[in-house]
Amino acid sequence: MAENTLYYGDNLDILGRYLGEESVDLIYLDPPFKSSQDYNVLFAERNGSRSAAQIKAFEDTWQWDQAAAAAYQDVVEAGGKVSQAMQAFHGFLGENDMLAYLAMMAPRLSALRRVLKPTGSIYLHCDPTASHYLKLLMDAVFGVENFRNEIVWKRTHAHGSARRYGPIHDLLLFYSKTDAYVWTGSRGKHDPGYLAGHFRHVEEPSGRRFQPISLTGAGVRYGDSGKPWRNLNPTEKGRHWALPGALLERLGIAADSAQEKLDALDAHGMIYWPAKPGGMPRLKSFADDLDGSALPDIWVDVPPISARAKERLGYPTQKPEKLLARLLLASSREGDVVLDPFCGCGTTIAAAQRLGRGWIGIDISHLAITLIRHRLQDSFGGAADYQVIGEPVSVADAQALARQDPYQFQFWALGLVGARPAEQRKGSDEGIDGRLYFHDDETRDTKQIVLSVKSGKVGVSDVRDLRGVVERESAQLGVLLSPGEPTRAMRREIAGAGFYDSAGWGRRYPRLQLLTIGELLSGKGIDYPPSRKNVTFKRAPREGGGESTPYSLSQPSLYPPQVLETEPEPPYDAAGD
Repeated sequence: MAENTLYYGDNLDILGRYLGEESVDLIYLDPPFKSSQDYNVLFAERNGSRSAAQIKAFEDTWQWDQAAAAAYQDVVEAGGKVSQAMQAFHGFLGENDMLAYLAMMAPRLSALRRVLKPTGSIYLHCDPTASHYLKLLMDAVFGVENFRNEIVWKRTHAHGSARRYGPIHDLLLFYSKTDAYVWTGSRGKHDPGYLAGHFRHVEEPSGRRFQPISLTGAGVRYGDSGKPWRNLNPTEKGRHWALPGALLERLGIAADSAQEKLDALDAHGMIYWPAKPGGMPRLKSFADDLDGSALPDIWVDVPPISARAKERLGYPTQKPEKLLARLLLASSREGDVVLDPFCGCGTTIAAAQRLGRGWIGIDISHLAITLIRHRLQDSFGGAADYQVIGEPVSVADAQALARQDPYQFQFWALGLVGARPAEQRKGSDEGIDGRLYFHDDETRDTKQIVLSVKSGKVGVSDVRDLRGVVERESAQLGVLLSPGEPTRAMRREIAGAGFYDSAGWGRRYPRLQLLTIGELLSGKGIDYPPSRKNVTFKRAPREGGGESTPYSLSQPSLYPPQVLETEPEPPYDAAGD
């Protein structure tokens, strides 16, 4: 298994073939829900407006059929708790599409458990449609004792619904493989209202906001902590001096007695003396020293990707990077390996790359692989070093893919030249399999290349058809992607189409071009003007490009990453407040 790898193919096959036992540290998966819908990708029009046209990224077609019945039977015959759970589902649900969905998920969850390290965790992202069934299935696979949280994420704003409450949330089922799972103690930002209400004092001249907190704890002590300091006796109040050890360590205070430590704290300006004579001094707790608030299991502070968001790529199930960053920071450490077996447009991969984690992504769509390639290039340039496994590497491989799935062959071939698939609409786009846009001058005019992908035998009629499409669409160039070499008649037809003159670059480019699969695999590309702007795919935000980080999450400075043997307990408040 190699880190930073994209795999094309069925994740069940990839997991068994390439990933070793206990080889990954964290898993996030967002499988297609049992929602009976197609998932489409919306592209922008040439003028940048939202397109009414779309292409199908994948189809949620979990149906009870012969394949689903065979998958169910395999799970049942394997025995164990997963088999028992599936048999219970069968008795309750019957043979329907939901059972088909669960029969698909069961072996994949078992395979994911196999590759997860003992210190690893898994987050299954789902919606309420199937979350209750998936929770029982996860209990069977990972064990009830390893369930950690059901996280509620407010994924959208209010939805009106005539006869029910508006559905606005998703769920994340958080499980570990064992009790010894990684937990970093990540925390979120404090609510501004909380800070304003509790940190009302301002230190001069620094301007730092603070709140005074108790320096004593309940109960009488007979050692140094019970003795007076500066004529102030905590024993008279039934209390004792209780000083925060983490703060003393951070300030480098190594005094022996409680009284000497109090003197040192006062010397550091950490003691708040009340104006009223005889009042007990208190410790200054500064707002900017806070570690952040403990994250609850209801998340309303991670907004969905808005229509204008820079990270929005148009992929149907795209999640915000901030959501994935929170999971990665909480349940992994720098250098760990993160796996997403339904990686889509690569949000998990982008977050892992940004946070210094290794990553593995798997998807069954070549369109997804193409989008991820563009995302990594746009965001990280050459800093993202990775490989792709499962794509054709020879003409024979390409021909096999074309026979197996012509649409995936088309997505793959278009991805080799950086083109996007054509929108699914009738009429004017007939004969176009892909488009590539470019700007080659200082005007705002967007130029286009139309592409036709052939998986079988081609002839001169295909060239003539493409020439007609170029003229009909007023395109600058037309490209035919072909499995075989062009005939002499095809070459004559291509030459007869003339040239496109690029005023911006002062060059001429053949208006019609033919590239064979062999040429594409050898690295040859379309001969067209270098674009001054990427307008084919939506560009992802550049890492370190002066833009704000797409997520913000603090980690406590006093609590380093740790491996938990049991559930974490709330930190003890030494001040007793």
